Amino acid sequence: MNTSATQPSAAPGSQMVRQALSKAPSELRFLHEGTELVLAVLVGRAARHLDDVHRQFTDAAERAATTLTRAVAGTTSINSLGVLQHSATQIDILAARRADAVDRLGEAINAYRQVTADKPTATPHPHATPVPSTAARRTRR
Repeated sequence: MNTSATQPSAAPGSQMVRQALSKAPSELRFLHEGTELVLAVLVGRAARHLDDVHRQFTDAAERAATTLTRAVAGTTSINSLGVLQHSATQIDILAARRADAVDRLGEAINAYRQVTADKPTATPHPHATPVPSTAARRTRR
């Protein structure tokens, strides 16, 4: 049975960058220099951060599922204070961190797109003459 269609990606940050930019996060830094390079690095870091938080979230959820499975099967003792008291809080925190990481990566991707978008070249009006800045005018006096 193929469950790949129903299982989430193990690296949602990298996948999000690939879908949005058609490049792997690690490839972006080789395409630019200057400001674009800074944004490419930020996109890569945000993608790695999301992948890391997602891995932590997945690990915590899998540990909780294992604990519940063992409790149901009667193969482990059940904590009278609550089977998931600690892990539920940890999972909630990681879920919030994951959602925040998705938002931050989306913002980084949008900024990257804006800075790297092909901008039309502005052609100066044929009769326009450059006007010196106020500071430049003061230095001429």
